[in-house]
Amino acid sequence: MKALQFAVLITAGIFIAQMANAQFSLTGEFRPRTEFNHGYKSLAYEDQDWSTITTQRSRLNFIFKNEILRTKLVLQDVRYWGSQPQLVTNEDFATSIHEAWAEVFFAPVFSLQAGRQELNYDDHRIFGNVGWAQQARSHDIALLKYEKNFKIHFGIAHHENSNITNNLYDGPDAYKDLQFLWINKSWEKNSLSFLFLNNGVPVVENSNQVTKYSQTLGGRYSKGFEKWSLATNLYWQTGKHSNGKEISALNFLVEASLKNGFLGGYEYLSGNLYDKTDKVYAFTPFYGTNHKFNGFMDYFYVGNHINSVGLNDVYLKYNWSKKQFGISADLHYFSSAGKIAEDAENYLGTELDLTFSYKIHELVSISAGWSTMFAGESMELLKGGDYKTGNHWAYIMLAVTPAFIK
Repeated sequence: MKALQFAVLITAGIFIAQMANAQFSLTGEFRPRTEFNHGYKSLAYEDQDWSTITTQRSRLNFIFKNEILRTKLVLQDVRYWGSQPQLVTNEDFATSIHEAWAEVFFAPVFSLQAGRQELNYDDHRIFGNVGWAQQARSHDIALLKYEKNFKIHFGIAHHENSNITNNLYDGPDAYKDLQFLWINKSWEKNSLSFLFLNNGVPVVENSNQVTKYSQTLGGRYSKGFEKWSLATNLYWQTGKHSNGKEISALNFLVEASLKNGFLGGYEYLSGNLYDKTDKVYAFTPFYGTNHKFNGFMDYFYVGNHINSVGLNDVYLKYNWSKKQFGISADLHYFSSAGKIAEDAENYLGTELDLTFSYKIHELVSISAGWSTMFAGESMELLKGGDYKTGNHWAYIMLAVTPAFIK
């Protein structure tokens, strides 16, 4: 009965969309991925066995738009293969909502977009959807948007528990209050962005909950030339850390890319020092797509390495594609930005990432990758494990994206 009701609603929605001279689409995504791990995110121990897991993301994407309205609903199921009984009753395995938002246009250049939604800005360093992760990231937030000769986005979020009789928040998210302002201007082969983020984290002090605010401000500039392009980021963090200390942190990135597929760059994320604890000097990239930046083995800033010694990342990347085929090779040289210990070296390791992709069909692709970390001795101080042991990670992934209704 529920399946029949669902089909009736979809049919009615399509009919209404056609009558209203609107556009409606229903697409899907099926993305199983098998990963092989011996030293992923942290150094392996000498006698540690390889692990193998398979995860899968399945989505239904409903999109409706007309002259004054855009809406998006993304239903998502993320699972480990084998985590659900074969004879499932579905009580604890319900599909979740990844996105559910509506954008209302008060004028052609001015709109309000509110609901559960992804945030993607610039190169995704501070705000990104983390599309590599099967669950990805989305926010409960309202966006005021102005887009004409330049773009202005103002976002505001406030989180509470379901108990409306108090103002306490002990929920699962990383912030209680958040506001940000993003301004972007693009012209010819240039793009300049400014970002201001005010991030409020709930902390209990003297049996009372207070909100500690930190501020991130900076931006990104990119410029294209005839045969190459240049991009740079600069972000500064200040305000209060959740531990009560003042924050003084910096993130800097510069990279140059050639039309032949080569890209070289350097990124600096400031870190804490073992002998200087008066402030928090560690930069936090907050809600970015961190898997994209500092190596695919996710040793840094992917649910880890926060409030630590920071990072220097010198990297060289190469991408090649022809017809359905694609190959990429990334090389990273890592060292700590802050001093780990009195006698410890700053060198952490060198990582090599190799990726292969093949587009079987417009709606079907397969990709595979292999990565290895040649760790330095100081990596043991941060991650444990054995730096002399071979640390590897590999994956193979199938992506199918059908368009059911378009």
